[in-house]
Amino acid sequence: MKKYLEKLPQELKRIIGLAAEVSEETAMPAYLVGGFLRDLILGVANFDLDIAVEGSGIIFAQKLAKKLKSGIRIHERFGTATLTLDNCLKVDIATTRKEKYPSCACLPVVSSGSLKEDLMRRDFTINAMAVSIAEGDKQELIDPFGGKDDLTSGRIRILHDLSFKDDPTRILRAVRFEQRFDFKIEPKTLALLKEAVGAGLLNKAHAHRTRDDLILMLKEKDPLKQIKRLGDLGGLSFLSDKLKFGKSTQDLFKAIDKEICWFAKNYSARRQLDAWLIYFTALLKPLSLAQLKLVTGKLGLRKGEEKRIISYCQESHKLIPLLSKKGIRPSRIFSLLEPLSYEEIVLLRSAGCQNKYLKEYITDFLEIYNGMRLYVSGHDLHGLGILPGPRYQRIFAQVLAAKLNGRVKTRRQELALIKRLIKTQH
Repeated sequence: MKKYLEKLPQELKRIIGLAAEVSEETAMPAYLVGGFLRDLILGVANFDLDIAVEGSGIIFAQKLAKKLKSGIRIHERFGTATLTLDNCLKVDIATTRKEKYPSCACLPVVSSGSLKEDLMRRDFTINAMAVSIAEGDKQELIDPFGGKDDLTSGRIRILHDLSFKDDPTRILRAVRFEQRFDFKIEPKTLALLKEAVGAGLLNKAHAHRTRDDLILMLKEKDPLKQIKRLGDLGGLSFLSDKLKFGKSTQDLFKAIDKEICWFAKNYSARRQLDAWLIYFTALLKPLSLAQLKLVTGKLGLRKGEEKRIISYCQESHKLIPLLSKKGIRPSRIFSLLEPLSYEEIVLLRSAGCQNKYLKEYITDFLEIYNGMRLYVSGHDLHGLGILPGPRYQRIFAQVLAAKLNGRVKTRRQELALIKRLIKTQH
């Protein structure tokens, strides 16, 4: 493994070196494990270190954090900790442990264990390898389940026949890793996966865990490949048995890819999009409102996420025809798009990508109208003798519409319009 470790960036080598010092000082053997080690062997950049400690992961993490002068977040219940460094590097440290599943799809009972027991509890062979962080000849790959051979051969393989029954979310992870690395789920694992899907085990798993794994799939480089494969395996039924990943939704995913790139290129100063939410909304769009609420409620999405999904699915069928017509006034464009999130707007542009007017209106909104502000304020209205109240909002709305439509441009013109409005409203 030395040849792999020597290729790491200097900062990662420094962290591993300090971890080796802590291991020696505390007499607690420590190992690089999990996704970091997998990606290191594959030659894939991964700057999140995973360290497993035989002893106390929390004490180890506290001592390493002191050496690194880093932040630390401790999870006493699980015997884990996360160190966060200024350069965005992250170090996850865990006590080696074993797991026992009392029944199908339930959360495991966790207790301390050996390194081999820790590797045995993992999802796939490619994630069940370790290497000691101690310097010297001890840095040999510990690979009890043939993970390196599976990496070389491009195989996704579970460690034992009850793996998917113990933790059905591994169904989602199997697909995610298969599609990310362009691997193949090996035949026996695939047969057991299909059996678990057919038995509805994803419905028995903790909904928040399936949500988190689904979001990770939608955050992958090519969500279309991820969701299509999952759909082909019948794995979307845990969301809704009414859900189908048909050609129209697949085409929409392709359009979303392009529009997200367009937004990132042209509006990099705006807040970053929740891209996964755009894909997820597109996936759920064919469902009825009642079905939508069942899905979002079951998964426990945040209120803001649920609101954006339902808002788009309710309004898009009205907005797309309205924005597909020639000659819509800017104030009308503003009134239609201003209530929407950027995610909804990007999805709207994706769904209406064949209509040049809709695309032009959305571009104009983002470049000109979005965030347009008036020069005048409530102080100005008060100075004209108008008492605070609902009338303020009505006047401001009229002035803003005039500004959007190009009828007023300066502060003086805004004030002149307000004075005319006051006279006509008396």
